[in-house]
Amino acid sequence: MSKSLSTSSDKAGFPPGALVHVGDIHQTQTTITLIHYDKEGVHECEITSVESIGEYVKKNTVTWVIIEGLSDADLIARIGELFTIHPLVLEDILTTHQRPKFEEYDHYLYVVLKSLMASSEVFTINNEQISILVLENLVLSFKEKSDKLFSPVKQRIQTSKGHFRSMGSDYLTYAILDIIVDNLFILIDSLDEITLTLEDHLISEESTPLTLITIQKLKRELIHIRKYVSPLRELLAGMLRSDSELIQEHTKIYLRDVSDHAIRIIESIESYQNILAGLLDIYISSISNKMNEVMKVLTVFASIFIPLTFIAGIYGMNFTDMPELHWRWGYPAIWGVFILITMVLLIYFRKKKWI
Repeated sequence: MSKSLSTSSDKAGFPPGALVHVGDIHQTQTTITLIHYDKEGVHECEITSVESIGEYVKKNTVTWVIIEGLSDADLIARIGELFTIHPLVLEDILTTHQRPKFEEYDHYLYVVLKSLMASSEVFTINNEQISILVLENLVLSFKEKSDKLFSPVKQRIQTSKGHFRSMGSDYLTYAILDIIVDNLFILIDSLDEITLTLEDHLISEESTPLTLITIQKLKRELIHIRKYVSPLRELLAGMLRSDSELIQEHTKIYLRDVSDHAIRIIESIESYQNILAGLLDIYISSISNKMNEVMKVLTVFASIFIPLTFIAGIYGMNFTDMPELHWRWGYPAIWGVFILITMVLLIYFRKKKWI
């Protein structure tokens, strides 16, 4: 019976190529969707038997198999046996903490990367590992859960006037990579909106302790995003350098466009890391300035009351021979001195622009 481990460290001691799912279980039931198309038409269906995939793989057509849910290691093993996939590749598919990478084998290519989506909360990133096996006229994609990530690609296949459906499995792979990378632009737009809001709060001096928490959370999420996105540059460069017959020269033009998008996203992420570092400095400076303002006000009050306290302390002493204590106008006089000292100090502080 298949089992699942939470982290890669739990797998310590297992032999190389051991097929055990590692990561969170987003979907207990594995579903297999098959899309089979050529210039003439498209056929989409759900299948229950891995062995039936071979019935659709033909020379002049392209078959796209979408496996959603990776907790069933036995099913992944059967796919590996059917298409002669190396056990270490199957192990990487089941281990959902992989670094994005591209690998070439004799009769297939292996691509693994992360799909990133911002949740409805304050910029909390949800990631999903996408593994892709590219064979001749066949693409196998492995996802952790069922969602609508591939819906635009399916729509393009359905509505294609012939261009998409006349291309091979390498072009389908490009389309999958393109939609994953394009979704990162949505992530960047969300980040841009939150960053502008934080800037407005800091400039208008409406920052609160929640502002600091938000900045720190964004910095932490950006570290995760960069960890998953930065390797895309190397991944796509490897595909562009590949001499494999499975990647046609005309498809590399499209892959180059995806690579450009990935580089733009990586540069944007690096820029936002610098912006957030600057916002953190501004927040700390604003807090320091507010503290200085409070200290200045308290210092002004203290400076006014020091001479008044000194005078009150003198006349609070219990000496017998203090003639001022017996004057008729002594009490009004001392109040006049207090008021005069206060006014002189306030005028002096104002002249010095301390208040």
